[in-house]
Amino acid sequence: MINPDGNTVVAIIGGGFTGGAVAWQLARNPALSRLRIVVFEPRDKLGAGLAYDTSDPVHRINVPATRMSLDPTDQEHFSRWIEKTGAVSGDIGVTAGDGQLFPQRQVFGAYVNSHIRPFIESGRIEHIRNRIERLTRHGAGWVVESDDGMQLEADLVVIATSHPSPAAPRTLVSILEGHPRFVADATVPDALHAIRPDDTVLLVGNGLTSADVIASLVQNGHRGKITSISRRGLRSRGHAPVPQEPYGDFTSRPILSARHLTRRIREAIREAAIFDVSWHAVIDAVRAQGQDIWKNLPIAERKKIVRHLRPFWDVHRFRIAPQVENALVETAKHGQLETLAASVGVISYHEGRIRGALKLARRKGSIIRDFDALIVTTGPAHGSILESQQFLEELAAKGLIASDPAHLGIACNRNSQALDQEGRAVPDLYIAGPLARGTFGELMGLPQVSEHAAEVARQVAEAIEQAGSVTKLASDAA
Repeated sequence: MINPDGNTVVAIIGGGFTGGAVAWQLARNPALSRLRIVVFEPRDKLGAGLAYDTSDPVHRINVPATRMSLDPTDQEHFSRWIEKTGAVSGDIGVTAGDGQLFPQRQVFGAYVNSHIRPFIESGRIEHIRNRIERLTRHGAGWVVESDDGMQLEADLVVIATSHPSPAAPRTLVSILEGHPRFVADATVPDALHAIRPDDTVLLVGNGLTSADVIASLVQNGHRGKITSISRRGLRSRGHAPVPQEPYGDFTSRPILSARHLTRRIREAIREAAIFDVSWHAVIDAVRAQGQDIWKNLPIAERKKIVRHLRPFWDVHRFRIAPQVENALVETAKHGQLETLAASVGVISYHEGRIRGALKLARRKGSIIRDFDALIVTTGPAHGSILESQQFLEELAAKGLIASDPAHLGIACNRNSQALDQEGRAVPDLYIAGPLARGTFGELMGLPQVSEHAAEVARQVAEAIEQAGSVTKLASDAA
């Protein structure tokens, strides 16, 4: 067991952007100079995670660089770093038609890591490259146990893991498991290597992951027909042709229902059109005010939004980079890409190929198609977060954590402290980033995640300050 040296120990589980940002905010706080910060992250570098650790040059940030920043108080932080380092000098496709930069995602990951790395080199942040298997109570604190048997005693813990990977439908897995061109999770590195240039491909899911897959296939010279399906046939939208300021006020008059929110958004879009402002600006305003909107909504109305409105919100909120959108438009224009409002009915093998009966929405009937490959491109499995990792499953079994009522992540209060299954705060266990989405609402992309990481770091610092010592902190937690 690694014994703390008498200073307060904070363990951060997950070192992607969220965990890296929390660690960075804590490390640069001069009032916490004696705080021991330990981050558990299997990847070689902190701050990139799944989203920004990709080496595929087609994968770009899906908002302009001027809106991406590790420091929520300085929106030009990333842009200045790009200019200083020349990080995009060799990327001829980085500039969109409106002049804004959409760098490759790995560039943003390198930027975040470049600011965290000095703290690792100085020992201010400890990076443990192991997965967590168990998180258990030890007196009034915690013991964090990794997959190699290493144990760390911690006074406070921040859970900053990502959402679970996409969950392939069970019917597909039971029939196609082991097929060389069945890709159950397109986010896995090199997942598309088995797809041949002339393969006819079925994509199950039509959001951001689907767009990335299509762009990657096209970039690699894919010539075969691609069919992308989702229940409503909606695909992620692109950006406005010119930069716009957010338009609309959704908080001065509290919104108390899903129906009211929908009506207000539609009214704002009509008003914006009078001034030649597109719907993009309205959705940007909803996003910016999203946490206040969500806070005012009753739980029942939050559930309605997740159940009925979320697919429409996602395709307008999570936009694709102009470079990716151009690839999709060109592919569809030449007849290579087909988008259907459909779901998978029956799947079987037929003469060495995958035969699928696709149930069409909005009209009765099905169509039969043969495919050489099937790729699951649905979004994260939000509802199964508590079963996604052993330590989370065990915490839930002990009643120390619970799913939030809307099943978007882990329940926590407005101070980001986890709520147990009785709804009581666990004062020394924090939920950071997208897993806190059920409480805070809009918390999936920057700058909201950056802001929340800073807020969690502030809450941790405040808890340490109020406790005054490890002994008092442990006593208060007990």
